[in-house]
Amino acid sequence: MADWEAPYRAGLTPASKPINAQITIPGSKSATNRALILAAIASTPSRLRKPLTSRDTDLMVKGLKSLGVKIEKIVTNDGFDYEINPSKLIGPTQIEVGNAGTVMRFLPPIASLANGLIHFDGDARSHERPLAPVIKALEQLGVTVEHNNMYRLPLTINGSGKVKGGVVEIDASSSSQFVSALLLLGPATENGITVRHTGSSLPSLPHIEMTIQMLKIFGAKVEVGQNTWKVEPTNLIGQDLIIEPDLSNAAPFMAAAMICGGSVEITDWPKSTSQPGDQLRKIFESMGAKIDRTGKGLRITGTGKIIGIDLDLHDVGELTPSIAAVASLASTESKLRGIAHLRLHETDRLSALAQEINNLGGEVTEGPGELFIKPSALKSSGLFKSYEDHRMATAGAIIGLAVKDVVVENIETTKKTLPDFPGLWVEMLNG
Repeated sequence: MADWEAPYRAGLTPASKPINAQITIPGSKSATNRALILAAIASTPSRLRKPLTSRDTDLMVKGLKSLGVKIEKIVTNDGFDYEINPSKLIGPTQIEVGNAGTVMRFLPPIASLANGLIHFDGDARSHERPLAPVIKALEQLGVTVEHNNMYRLPLTINGSGKVKGGVVEIDASSSSQFVSALLLLGPATENGITVRHTGSSLPSLPHIEMTIQMLKIFGAKVEVGQNTWKVEPTNLIGQDLIIEPDLSNAAPFMAAAMICGGSVEITDWPKSTSQPGDQLRKIFESMGAKIDRTGKGLRITGTGKIIGIDLDLHDVGELTPSIAAVASLASTESKLRGIAHLRLHETDRLSALAQEINNLGGEVTEGPGELFIKPSALKSSGLFKSYEDHRMATAGAIIGLAVKDVVVENIETTKKTLPDFPGLWVEMLNG
């Protein structure tokens, strides 16, 4: 729970030292955990190269291993690979989900394929996060789930070793992970799964597209309709797969170039990807940055100006904390829209961002699903609370570049998706 004094770089002034750095972002958490799930239920072994090691992915690995999947870490010259040998899933066991949305939502459907009782529990915040659509869908599929009529954690899956499949209707308005969780189960069911979304909106659609893309890589057959997805029963084929860097985690490093001047090159930025973080290219460019493709990846260069933005972030909500941090340093107003679902993430991110930026002298107003950010001279301050939310912690680091004496609470929470954020941050600042 260590607090961390965020490095200060004096902002865009002649006295500031421009950044000139090349950064390699670790693998995507979203891609790693989806690939781990599919490799675990495939018919042949898989090798995942350059995967992420973080709290969320480590919890996924531990959960799958407790169900009987054989997962071995193979050391390589540039890190490690995961070698996954699928096996019949078994219980009883207990699975710790921490506060990882992918673990608490993706693993219960997979656990329903096991024989025996599989108990799930996690951090205190995990008990507050919505899980009802997944639980109700499993009950529609005939899976017995014990949850004391609370439709939240803790819960117990009473697995029978198989899931028949069929049509399920869910409201995924609060998280696209509910759809992805059921699509990932689909190939392993006897009759396949058809998922129908009945809600009025669907956030983070790129994450569903990522799930579909990963399913197809492993050989699944997926049909996409209007708010409807159908996955055929399929013997998935294990893959030798390189995990893309987590582009969402590139956001604070890209923001640093905008705030401090100079440039940051993100290596291995894919030319084509379904990751929501890829939209950072256009977003930060519209806020004043210069973006270029390079032979090694993507370069972002500060231009000496940061301008506000009016943007619907419904599909890329996870980028909001970094964008809000940059917007708090802009010369014009910003309006970040379509993000009501962020109130149900690791913390209520809208309230947390408004509170912490305003504590620094900012002028942020919350709407039901919006943040209104007006230009304001931020002042030196003390603690920037992270709320045990990794993206709040990195938002504090971004603001700390331009505001003296910002201390980020519990910087260790960044291990949720980045194994050593403070180390990478200092490495970037030192060029």
